[in-house]
Amino acid sequence: MTIHREGRQLLFWLLLILTGLNYALYYFFPGHETMLNLVLLASIVLYLIILQFFRNPIIKLPNQEGLVYAPADGKVVVIEETEETEYLNEKRKQISIFMSPINVHVNRSPVAGIVEYFKYHPGKYLVAWHPKSSFENERTTMVIKQPNGTKILVRQIAGALARRIKWYVDKGSPLAQGGEFGFIKFGSRVDVFLPLDAEVLVNIDEKTKGGRTPIAKLNQA
Repeated sequence: MTIHREGRQLLFWLLLILTGLNYALYYFFPGHETMLNLVLLASIVLYLIILQFFRNPIIKLPNQEGLVYAPADGKVVVIEETEETEYLNEKRKQISIFMSPINVHVNRSPVAGIVEYFKYHPGKYLVAWHPKSSFENERTTMVIKQPNGTKILVRQIAGALARRIKWYVDKGSPLAQGGEFGFIKFGSRVDVFLPLDAEVLVNIDEKTKGGRTPIAKLNQA
């Protein structure tokens, strides 16, 4: 387990601020032990909450052709057929995974391939499980083309708290299955759009682990 690069600077400055705050309170309010201990406890709890949010588990990358892996830690909130209108312009099976603030927020590629399309969309900050969040919220859209020509669309969606999406790919970038392609700060969602003949391997409300939980099996015919 490591600390993700997106959180290192924030955690450094937060540690300095909280240390300075507690030192100042002890200096200016000696004898107020109850108040000082409560502030110290609150500071420790706050720091640990932020620290766990930026944890980055070290995983063994899968290499399973034909399987689609979860792009994030979280809970499956949508499994449905839908019309994908931004790039693929066809019906697809959609699997959506909601990440709460306590989940790991590293985003991992569900399959290996080359990024054929990538676009960032500014937008609103509706709660991530809102039906309109997929096309109204701040988001990115990425299409991964596998060596056999199959295309998988992955969409990062900001939520009410997640107001900063990070990505580390562009058109033409190669991606390993389970490889990191982005990060979303605080509660958010990732949608995966699969071919209609894909076999879904998860259920609604099922918990997933990014790069470790198979969510679908592709038809290799």
